[in-house]
Amino acid sequence: MTYDLNPADAAFAETLRAALPDGTIADPSQRYLEEPRGRYAGQGGVLAKPRCVEDVATLIRLAAQTRVGVIPYGGGTGLVGGQVAPDGVAPLILSLERMSAIRAVYPDENVLVAEAGAVLADVQSAAEAAHRLFPLSLAAEGTARIGGNLATNAGGTGVLRYGNARDLCLGLEAVLPDGQIWHGLTRLRKNNTGYDLRHLLIGAEGTLGVITAAALKLFARPAQTGTALLVVESADAALKLLSVARGLFGEMVSAFELIHRQGFDFLSETMPDVRQPFTTPPEWCVLIELGLTADMDPQAALESLFSQGAEAGLVTDGLIAQSTAQAQSFWTIRESIPEANRRIGSVSSHDISVPLGAIPGFIAQAGEKMSEMGDFRINCFGHVGDGNLHYNIFPQVGRSRREHENQRDAIKACLHDLVDSLGGSISAEHGVGRMKVGDLEKYADPAKLSAMRAIKTALDPLGIMNPGAVLR
Repeated sequence: MTYDLNPADAAFAETLRAALPDGTIADPSQRYLEEPRGRYAGQGGVLAKPRCVEDVATLIRLAAQTRVGVIPYGGGTGLVGGQVAPDGVAPLILSLERMSAIRAVYPDENVLVAEAGAVLADVQSAAEAAHRLFPLSLAAEGTARIGGNLATNAGGTGVLRYGNARDLCLGLEAVLPDGQIWHGLTRLRKNNTGYDLRHLLIGAEGTLGVITAAALKLFARPAQTGTALLVVESADAALKLLSVARGLFGEMVSAFELIHRQGFDFLSETMPDVRQPFTTPPEWCVLIELGLTADMDPQAALESLFSQGAEAGLVTDGLIAQSTAQAQSFWTIRESIPEANRRIGSVSSHDISVPLGAIPGFIAQAGEKMSEMGDFRINCFGHVGDGNLHYNIFPQVGRSRREHENQRDAIKACLHDLVDSLGGSISAEHGVGRMKVGDLEKYADPAKLSAMRAIKTALDPLGIMNPGAVLR
């Protein structure tokens, strides 16, 4: 999909300044041109920081009139290059950081209305202040913004119980590619009035419009929480333990995370201040969190799970958190692993999902294939309860990822082919961005891809919205 776009140059900047309040338009600083993995370097153009939806509408309308590409920018934490433009003409970078208000909280309705620039941690805090829970949780929650979370349909550690970002949204306010404001900020839970634009925009990564605010679902906070690290023999044992846990506690299993020994080793190597729970790191363990009712004892519940898991030969050791602080220390380990990975420097990183029953087979087959391709360290971890694994390939000690750069594409193709053969997805929670545009073309169902292109053409015929992301 090729579009004839013009650069966001000095003349365009002056046009914007004349139409918008003082201080809205600026030159982009370096942080708007970078992404966490360092794979892409964005181009400078014009930076806009609007304060209201009407300003966003003006910006998009003028961009459409002059055929200038627009890159919606949230917290900059995306891992697939969706927030930067490494090639093509210089774009308008549209940052929602000034639109960060919590507009309203309705505790009795379990609804919170937030602007797209609200930081995820601030949304969580606003919910907590109302004695409610907003369950979207991920390592970058102190920086990531809710608009970006929705635009990428973020996952995180709570998907097992509460669903993806898509499942946590009731309504949206957004600006469409022609500059129209869609006033879809409904708090309704039943609304069957034709096509649901909310679900088109969520997960579209800014290619169909700009999300400016959202009505979000809240939940009752669990009366009690229990957290444990349980050592398991294998990924297969972890899945069987999950089945035992759900048999005991049903939907009260809030999180179930798989951690491999390599993650502990990377923490020791790069982040020695992170306290390790085991003297000798186990080959595999799971971090489990239960959100329980007031009449249940978290300690007894987790001891029961350990006992049944041990009797079934699934669990060999474990630690049950004795305090909130210890529970947080367990979570710190899990949430620090991505940063440890970044410090090591991966040759190739993969955010994949497969059916739960295919996880053990994938791990075994992927390990065999990687050993045939070279001498690597593999850190396999993730949200095993919902089938999402982060399967990342690293150089051996003393070597750098630059030495394996020529193998990166082959490694990715090998692993993504395996995922596809197992009925999985090559993008579980990070999105497509610019990194996986070719993968989407290769693995997507042809009918789906055709429909996606038709939708893009219908809503954004000029191709100004996040050009180069998702579709090309």
